[in-house]
Amino acid sequence: MTTRVIIVDDQAMVRAGFAALLAAQSDIDVVGEAPDGAQGVELSRRTHPDVVLMDVRMPEMDGLEAARRLLSPPPGVTHRPRVLMLTTFDVDDYVYEALRAGASGFLLKDAPPADLIAAVRVVASGDALLAPSVTRRLIADFARQRPAGRGKPALRLKGLTERETEVLSLVARGQSNTEIADTLVLAEQTVKTHVSRVLTKLDLRDRAQAVVFAYESGLVTPGE
Repeated sequence: MTTRVIIVDDQAMVRAGFAALLAAQSDIDVVGEAPDGAQGVELSRRTHPDVVLMDVRMPEMDGLEAARRLLSPPPGVTHRPRVLMLTTFDVDDYVYEALRAGASGFLLKDAPPADLIAAVRVVASGDALLAPSVTRRLIADFARQRPAGRGKPALRLKGLTERETEVLSLVARGQSNTEIADTLVLAEQTVKTHVSRVLTKLDLRDRAQAVVFAYESGLVTPGE
């Protein structure tokens, strides 16, 4: 299957470079480009891409607001693409909010070409792109600035089994399914099943949102 991609970035050279790189792949089709978030949302609604590469900082409408509009569309709009945020570390706060909004992950703008190609494929497959050490640091930094989880997030944890709670805490620490299987002495397929049930029970889209939820609920605390 071919993955349809649009690129939303205010720098023409960045768009052109990413487009050329991705279009050279036999399984990726770049179906459009946009210079700001507002035009990116409109383009996505017209072209129905599988993945949107979204810059964080742009004029008119930034990537965060555009991601919110794409991932929480108004009534009547059924298409919801996967959103992969493009960022630098000086905008971590935007990326954190984008993950909360449902973005499937983020990628540094200066990442090697192979990483960009792999990221598009990973996100298109329905998984979340999580660079464990970076994601864990990013979310821990912002969780540290917020009070420990109370109310709804913490209450939602009660719907998980003890094993599911263990799996969620390890996901939040950046462990892969293979690493979780080794830690808990389980089959990797069993871990996949637990992760799937956690996402379903908590109404979370992917592992990226699971990491955010684990910190906001207080299940995992910064520095652990």
